[in-house]
Amino acid sequence: MTTTLPAYDEVVARYEPVIGLETHVELGTNTKMFCGCPTDFGGEPNTRVCPVCLGLPGSLPVANRAAIEATIRIGLALNCSIAQWCRFARKNYFYPDMPKDFQISQYDEPLCSDGYLDVEVDGELVRIGIERVHLEEDTGKTLHVGGATGRIHGATESLVDYNRAGIPLVEIVTKPVPGTGALAPEVAKAYVTELRDVLRSLGVSDVRMEEGSLRCDVNTSLNLPGQEWGTRTETKNVNSLRSVERAVRSEILRQASVLDAGGRITQETRHFHEDTGDTTPGRSKETATDYRYFPEPDLVPLAPDTAWVAELKAALPELPRLHRRRLQEQWGLSDLDMQSVLNAGAVELIEATVAAGTTPAAARKWWLGELSRRANETGTELADIGATPAQVAELQGLVDAGKLNDKLARTVLEGVVAGEGSPTEIMTNRGLEVVSDTGALTAAVDEAIAANPGIADKIRSGKVAAAGALVGAVMKATRGQADAKTVRDLVLERLGVQG
Repeated sequence: MTTTLPAYDEVVARYEPVIGLETHVELGTNTKMFCGCPTDFGGEPNTRVCPVCLGLPGSLPVANRAAIEATIRIGLALNCSIAQWCRFARKNYFYPDMPKDFQISQYDEPLCSDGYLDVEVDGELVRIGIERVHLEEDTGKTLHVGGATGRIHGATESLVDYNRAGIPLVEIVTKPVPGTGALAPEVAKAYVTELRDVLRSLGVSDVRMEEGSLRCDVNTSLNLPGQEWGTRTETKNVNSLRSVERAVRSEILRQASVLDAGGRITQETRHFHEDTGDTTPGRSKETATDYRYFPEPDLVPLAPDTAWVAELKAALPELPRLHRRRLQEQWGLSDLDMQSVLNAGAVELIEATVAAGTTPAAARKWWLGELSRRANETGTELADIGATPAQVAELQGLVDAGKLNDKLARTVLEGVVAGEGSPTEIMTNRGLEVVSDTGALTAAVDEAIAANPGIADKIRSGKVAAAGALVGAVMKATRGQADAKTVRDLVLERLGVQG
C-alpha cells in the first residue's frame, strides 16, 4: 500500500522540526587506536589484524597518542572545552563485527565538550552547538552475500572483515538544533559540509564519505509549535552530503504523515535508500543503560597537559569559513559569485590554480565554465574531472602568451581531461598553436578578399566593421588557429584602409 505524503511547505508550516547530527570520522593515523596494525584502506579481508584488535585473551590495548592529539585539535577547532581528566569506557553490545563483544569508547567523560560550529545558510549564520567530541575504535565490516540488496534479508551467508576493527574513530555529536524551520534539511547539509571542510583543513582525516571515513547519523523529530519536542528517529550511516539533506526532508514528511494519521513516532534507527530517497525501519534505539558502560580497566585515564593543549590551539590553521571570506575579498567576488564557487565545490581548485600562476578571474572562468559543465554532464565531482589546477594554470598561460585562443584552449582542455598529457604537449602534438606569422596568413587573407569582393568594397568605402566577415572566413580556413587581431590588421593593410 502506497502512502501519499503531504507537501513539504505545508508540513513545515504546521510542524517544527528539530534535527541533530552524529558524525563519525575515521582518523588518518598510520596505526589503529589500540594496537600497531596498519590502517590502509582496501586491503585483503582480515590481513590487517592482530591479537589486540581481534580481542584475543591476554592481549592488552595501548592508546594511540596521534589519535588523541587529532581529537583534541578537532575539539579546539570546534570551540570545545578540553577535558583535564577523562577515561575510556567499555560499551557492551554483541554484533559479529565487534571481535571483543565490546567497543572501547568514552561515555560520561568525553575528551572534548560544549563547543559550536557556525554555518551559513541562505546568507544567514546558524550556530550549531556541539555536545561532545569523543574518541573510540571503529568496528569491522559485515558483508551479506547471495541476496539482491546487500542486506541481511535474503542473503545466503554473511562474511566479516576485521581490517577496519580498531581504527581510531572520532564521534562528533551536536546538540539538538531547533528553530530552523523549512531550512532544516539545508542546515543539516551545510553543517556536515562545513565540518568536513574543517576536518580536511586540520589534516586529521581524508573525510571520504564513499569509503566510510566520514559517516553521518541524522536525528529528526517533529513537534507542534509551543509543544515539547517530539520523539526522534536516527537515520544511520548516510554517506553523501546530498543524502544528508534528503534524509532529513524524507523523515520530516514521513513523520508528519504518521502524526497526521493519529499515529505515534517510534524511537528507532532507520536506513536511508539512495535510489528512492526513503527511509525504512532498522531496530529500536538502545539507551545508555542497554550498553552497560563501565570504565575500561586496561587503560589509564587521559590527562592532557594544559601547555600541550595550548600549543595545539596556537598551531591550528585558519578555519575554512574565515579562509573563504579572505579569499572572497582577495578575488573581488560578490556574495552571489562566491556562493556559485562554493556550490560548485571549486574553492580549493581555484585557490590552487591561482597559486600555480594565473589570475582568480581566469581560474574561476575555467573551473566554473567548461570544467563544471563537463562534471555535470558526466556526474563527476569537479575535483575528479581529470584536470589539475597546475594544468589549468598552464592552459591559461598559453592563452595569455597568444599561443592559444579560447576556442583552441577548449580543444586542448578536452585532451587534458582525456589524459593525453599537459596542455603544452597536447597543443604541440595536435598542431593547435595559434598562427600569428603574417607571412603564413597573407595567402589566406588574399583568398578571403578575392572570394568576397562585395565585402572588400564595403571596407574600402570606410565600413571597417565589415572586416569581421573576412576575419571569420580566414579563421574558418585556418581551423580557428589564426590570430584574429593579426588577421584583421592584414585585411585592412591589404585593402589599403587605416584601422
